[in-house]
Formats: sequence, structure tokens, C-alpha cells
Amino acid sequence: MPWRPEAARSSTRPPLATSETLRTIALGEHSVSYVLRRGRRHTIGLSIDHRGLRVGAPLHASLREVESLIVQHGEWIGRKLDEWRNRRPPEKLSIVDGVHLPWLGNSLAIRLAIGGNRCLWNLQPPQPTLTLCLRSPTEAPRVLEKAWREYARLLFSQRLAHYASRLGVALPPLALSAARTRWGSCSTRSGIRLNWRLLHFPLPVIDYVVAHELAHLREMNHGPRFWSIVADLYPDYPAARAELRQRAALCPHW
Repeated sequence: MPWRPEAARSSTRPPLATSETLRTIALGEHSVSYVLRRGRRHTIGLSIDHRGLRVGAPLHASLREVESLIVQHGEWIGRKLDEWRNRRPPEKLSIVDGVHLPWLGNSLAIRLAIGGNRCLWNLQPPQPTLTLCLRSPTEAPRVLEKAWREYARLLFSQRLAHYASRLGVALPPLALSAARTRWGSCSTRSGIRLNWRLLHFPLPVIDYVVAHELAHLREMNHGPRFWSIVADLYPDYPAARAELRQRAALCPHW
């Protein structure tokens, strides 16, 4: 196997949660580190991103069952780790006057103005615009992110309320994240986290992510019952899910 698993993960691994443990397993000639997270789920799941191999397992699953599944999927794990190792990091986009960003399926023009400390939204067609009033142009990325976070919190709260009502659950707490590869997460204790960068995508994609995370309040796994709940909330979820994957690869980094 040509892959080098240790080079495939980030050189700095984020701190582990209390439910996570760092382990190592031999796959062929290679030693692969992975993070094991136990929780309220019915199946063992494998995922690979810039952090490396991560394994989600039910509380009752034995370590032998977990590692048997890892070995069974060793070839796939090696291929995916190799893909991450060879993936070029996205080029950082400079926030300058006149730059355009993907925005809810449209394009948002960013204007910079020196003087003041506020943001002016003009979302009227044909060209939605956000003007950043700055003390210095170097403040542009920070002020832009602050404005997007505020808009994201408002929009995501509205979409969560809509789908929570349809699901018949109480509106969960909302937190925003800036994860590089994860668009949402759900916890029965802390609520739902949604990536503010979802604003780069059309509303149907955002609605799919919202419905997906809310469905976890009923089923904390990705089994057939879970996807049945997602389908009830958002029937066209397969198309939105595919579009999310396509657009995620082109999401600007700034």
C-alpha cells in the first residue's frame, strides 16, 4: 500500500473531547492513529478528514468489534488518507474592495469604505452588496466574518424554528462554528452547531443541513430510521446532499 497515514492527518490534532480516546491500529505494514468517540448511536461509523481517521461507536460496542470493522475497511481507509495527504489546501481569498463571494446561491459584492465601524447590507437585486466601513483595510476579514456570523445566526434560527416545528421538537440552542470540513453537528445536551460558511451555499442546501441535524434529535446515528426522518422533513434531500458535496469543494477560504 503506497499511502503514508501519519502524513495524511493534520500536524496539530485538536484537543479530544471527554468521550474521545486516541488509539493506534496496524493496517498491513502501517500504524494508523484514530480517534474513537463513543455515544448514543446504533452502528459503528468511519470518517476521514483533515484530522485523520475518526470512528464513532455505540457505548456497548467492544473494542474488538470496532477494530474488526477498521481492518475490514483498511483498503478504503488507506485510499482516503492518501487523498487527504495529496489534497492541495485552498488558496486564501483576499478581502479587497470589489471582491465577489458566493452568497445564498447568488453573488455578494464586498465594498470597503474607510471611516466608521459598521456594516451596511443592500440585498436588493440585481447585485446584493455588503459595505464594510473600516478604520483600516486590514480589518476587512475580521469585520466581514463578524457580519456574516450575525446574518447566519438570524437566518439559521429562522430555519431551525421552521423545521423544529415540523418535527415536533423544542427549538434547540444554536451555536455557530467555522470548521473546515464539518457543516453541522447535533448534541442532545448542547444543541445544534451550524457552520456560518453555509451562507456561501443556496438556501435549499442550508435547509438540508438544518433538517439533517434536527433529525439527530430523534436518531443519533445514520441508520435507515434517521434517513426516513430526514426524508419526511426535506424530501429532496439527496439532491441537496449531492449539491453540498459539490459546492463544498469550491467553498472560498478567507
